[in-house]
Amino acid sequence: MLPMGAPKTVLLTVAALGLAGAAAGALVVYGGLYDVAATQQHFQPIYSLLETAMHQSVKMRARNIEPPQLDDEQLVMRGAACFRDKCVQCHGAPGVAQGDIGKSMQPLPGPLVDARHHWKPRELYWLTKHGIRMSGMPAWEFRLSEEDLWSVVAFMARLPDLTPQQYAEATRVEPTGAQGVPARPACGPAAAAVPLRVADAQRGALALYQYACSACHTIPGITGSSPNVGPPLAGIGSRSLIAGKLTNTPDNMVRWLRDTHEVDPHTAMPEMGVSEQDARDIAAYLAALR
Repeated sequence: MLPMGAPKTVLLTVAALGLAGAAAGALVVYGGLYDVAATQQHFQPIYSLLETAMHQSVKMRARNIEPPQLDDEQLVMRGAACFRDKCVQCHGAPGVAQGDIGKSMQPLPGPLVDARHHWKPRELYWLTKHGIRMSGMPAWEFRLSEEDLWSVVAFMARLPDLTPQQYAEATRVEPTGAQGVPARPACGPAAAAVPLRVADAQRGALALYQYACSACHTIPGITGSSPNVGPPLAGIGSRSLIAGKLTNTPDNMVRWLRDTHEVDPHTAMPEMGVSEQDARDIAAYLAALR
């Protein structure tokens, strides 16, 4: 049997340990003790812990995805072109080094030659579509069509079997005409081929930071660092004008997002390559900010 004062002593000890832990954490954060430089590696235990957490997270979220048939040769070859244009700069390829950005990142984006030995196709699809937060791995959901996402997975399944020469042949750009310009972009969102659907404000919130809008604007509901580059977007749904030029309607917001320089040739806001569906979704979200 514990002494009468034991429970109180235990609680006080736990509270003291908690306060000490919080003070140590505050010292690390506010004292600038943690070195965030990309020239420094993570400690191996931290790296291993984060990698394990990432693997388990992807495994759980991809568990119900059903892959299509991935051995179609046309799909594989389209994936080769997408891999060349979107993946090589960070991950390299057989006989091809990573670009300078990929080489210098921490954590280092490793080669994907052995990806099929570590990940199931549905997990590679999820990773390609959604990316990995705070790692530099981007989400390609708003840049690639569903077909392109699966084509990359199909090509990664083939990648371990390719020699450098075979990889070079699979990713060779076929020129058309004297200028050597490819007949079409190797991959990208097939916006023209997909019928427009009803605007989705929730998806518009995702699109806002996938198109880097929060890099310049403070937007309610979107995590950011409170930038002062563009005007805050709080209450934009109740404003009468968009950028002082257009009546604030959903259609005009779509026009502003897609044809910014046509509406105002002198604006500092860049055109972000927003697809029409994504612009409609963003407009729906912004219209709700009142």
